[in-house]
Amino acid sequence: MRASTPHGRRRNNNQVELQHPGHGEEEGGIGGSMADTGGRPEVSLATVRSPGHPAASTTAAAAADPGHADTGQEKPTVESAQPANGAAPMGECGTEYRGLPDGDAGGPMPSSARTVSMIPLIFLIFYEVSGGPFGIEDSVGAAGPLLAIIGFLVLPVIWSIPEALITAELGAMFPENGGYVVWVASALGPYWGFQQGWMKWLSGVIDNALYPVLFLDYLKSGVPALGGGAPRAFAVVGLTAVLTLLNYRGLTVVGWVAICLGVFSLLPFFVMGLIALPRLRPARWLVIDLHNVDWNLYLNTLFWNLNYWDSISTLAGEVKNPGKTLPKALFYAVIFVVVAYLYPLLAGTGAVPLDRGQWTDGYFAHIAKLLGGAWLMWWVQSAAALSNMGMFVAEMSSDSYQLLGMAERGMLPSFFAARSRYGTPLAGILFSASGVLLLSMMSFQEIVAAENFLYCFGMLLEFVAFILHRVRRPDAARPYRVPLGTAGCVAMLVPPTALITVVLALSTLKVAVVSLGAVAMGLVLQPALRFVEKKRWLRFSVNPDLPEIGVIRPPAAPDEPLVP
Repeated sequence: MRASTPHGRRRNNNQVELQHPGHGEEEGGIGGSMADTGGRPEVSLATVRSPGHPAASTTAAAAADPGHADTGQEKPTVESAQPANGAAPMGECGTEYRGLPDGDAGGPMPSSARTVSMIPLIFLIFYEVSGGPFGIEDSVGAAGPLLAIIGFLVLPVIWSIPEALITAELGAMFPENGGYVVWVASALGPYWGFQQGWMKWLSGVIDNALYPVLFLDYLKSGVPALGGGAPRAFAVVGLTAVLTLLNYRGLTVVGWVAICLGVFSLLPFFVMGLIALPRLRPARWLVIDLHNVDWNLYLNTLFWNLNYWDSISTLAGEVKNPGKTLPKALFYAVIFVVVAYLYPLLAGTGAVPLDRGQWTDGYFAHIAKLLGGAWLMWWVQSAAALSNMGMFVAEMSSDSYQLLGMAERGMLPSFFAARSRYGTPLAGILFSASGVLLLSMMSFQEIVAAENFLYCFGMLLEFVAFILHRVRRPDAARPYRVPLGTAGCVAMLVPPTALITVVLALSTLKVAVVSLGAVAMGLVLQPALRFVEKKRWLRFSVNPDLPEIGVIRPPAAPDEPLVP
């Protein structure tokens, strides 16, 4: 770690004075006094550039961003924490985020070329969110066919679409691997950005621990030894090792593997639907018993199968032309996911007599056997196994690149920012794989509930960040903008926030205690890492090639200098 990094403060004559933190300065860097901002702020035109970037003059900045043209009035300033030779106080970033006018980061980053194109990106989103209908069976077991079908029709409207829209706007606005961590850090400050990163990474690792469980649940009917004990444990370790190796080989490999796995995994359900057509009894879809509903399991199953649209934001730094590609890919992926759930759900509940006790994870293989015979059952089981592989590699990619993005912003030690010869974040991959192995022995329902609890807290921070960016940065460059005003965006987020409240309220005491304990760990971990940085036990640095981000300050009084 290098010596303390100076903070930049702007005087009224548009010069920058560099000052070390800790001298009468409010701690928090990019988030210190956001609540004090009044009215509709405008961004100060001049920017402070990191080493390696040409200096940006006021004239050039105004030309590049007409929305910030000088009006002759005093501008709010941007609190800046610029790196000295690449080092920075942990998680503290620079001035207003400035990419190119179209929102692209300007082609390949020096450390990694942007390699992910539209089709692989759609399938990566598909696997980070869904992977197919494997795991939706519990919704029927918990609430019956009608509520399950209604859930997969209604929840995409009140949850998936709002989350995808937020991801499209902010992911295109901040096209780097920090993703939602940068969204929150630039709105609320580095402390809350770190908490967002901690909760989302932990929920992602918990989510990834599900896939070995689902993989083995689908195979245990054909290989009973995988139902428990040492064979199951060895299978989990071996599967995790193989899939971790795929992530190590790079996103190009992961993207094309996701395409191949997606096609293979969905084909048997297409065939099953065709076979089911003559046997469909629409009356079976209407079965409902409101006195016999496990609301906790029902909502957690729906929520788990329709969330994580924001995970792709942590790969935005690897996407070709993210300002245009990311919103389109999210649009197509939403349609893809909803159809992939409803088609087999309608076929399975409409063609087979209802036995709610049998509707648990892995039951689609039994339905396939009833409808088409053993060959279709084996195809569904193979598809389930391979689909879980796709979900695993997609989720691990998101988790590991998130750690890389946090390290490039100075929130984690620099070794997390190191890339392998394939351009992949080796430390992030190993940390994520270790977390998966530690958690994969939990039951399916316990994993889902714990993951959802942590995920909900992270989403609340994202909602706040999204609205603050709309209110405080109305004229910032947005390659994609949700077609709603600020009031419309607030209204759009009311149903998802209500859903989060319900999911949290229905959590069991065990899940709540464990999850809140994990949240508390993050509250302590960030100050602990700052202490480690202060002692110079580990090196923290900011990637000088990233655009700066910052918080808009209210304007100073006409004759009041910004720095005493």
